Amino acid sequence: MTIVHSSGNYLLEFRPISIEDGIVITDSNVFDYYKQQLEGLDSIVLKPGEHTKSMSSYEDLCRTLVQKGATRKSKLVAFGGGVIGDLVGFVAATYMRGIDYIQVPTTLLAQIDSSVGGKTGIDLPEGKNLIGAFYPPKEVHIDVSLLSTLTVREFQSGLAEVIKTGLIQSETLTTSLMQRPLIQGDDRILSTVQECVQIKARIVQEDEFETKGLRAQLNFGHTVGHAIEQITKYSKYTHGEAIAIGMVVETMIAERLGIAEKELTSKVKFLMEGHGLPTKAVELNEAELIIATMRKDKKSTRGELSMSLVKSIGECELITNIEEGVVTEVLDEFAKG
Repeated sequence: MTIVHSSGNYLLEFRPISIEDGIVITDSNVFDYYKQQLEGLDSIVLKPGEHTKSMSSYEDLCRTLVQKGATRKSKLVAFGGGVIGDLVGFVAATYMRGIDYIQVPTTLLAQIDSSVGGKTGIDLPEGKNLIGAFYPPKEVHIDVSLLSTLTVREFQSGLAEVIKTGLIQSETLTTSLMQRPLIQGDDRILSTVQECVQIKARIVQEDEFETKGLRAQLNFGHTVGHAIEQITKYSKYTHGEAIAIGMVVETMIAERLGIAEKELTSKVKFLMEGHGLPTKAVELNEAELIIATMRKDKKSTRGELSMSLVKSIGECELITNIEEGVVTEVLDEFAKG
């Protein structure tokens, strides 16, 4: 299918992996799995993990491209998970004022989320994804057979974004996940990935540059989740685990605000637990630190607390100027539990 953006079209295909011309950028974990496919190709291998989404890695990668003789006509291939996709996309957006790149996502999370939508970026010590650009890839190649290489934990991390997609946009997807948790090798994987991509693509088409508040709903669970990731220095939880916890906390906040249906938090917890995801974190005891970190979130325009909250399954809305006392009350309840 072709996804239309205001800046043009790019092709998104579900097909077996095919890396042809271009400079392939990957990490050492992915490289070890696909040495045969990458043999003979022009490749750059980076360290795995969130810490690679940094200013220093960005500079190093740009300088490596200069040393390789990359020009404005060169093409980059982001072959890996969300970290590789975000970093390579930002390099492509800025190297010589913009060059083409292709996304070949290898994780469930990257296939349904970060590879689609054109957001690129790197982290600062002060916060996640604070530097970046909207810069869609020319193509996204999704091959669900690549998911067989993932560990159970990595696969479950991606399931957090699957669950999020259902909660914000699809009652039928959520019902399916509640009735039977999705597991590796499940016959529903391809159709689930396709549905999640179609949902995200539709939202992005309507609000590509996040100016209408529609795209913000994709950040459900991310305000709290990003805060947890940051204060643990991205070393304790996977991205999906942090977002899973964030969805539970933010749903309880929505209930306390009176904008979510009753018992919605219980349903969200049921979904997380059924898919092997955490629903609480000891870091939530540090309410002041969590709240101070959330005030730096990109959705906050003046340091206020803003979150995309689910009102009912399939309905999500960005809520601004949330009272700090409500957030503190919910975090204190998690600390007691």
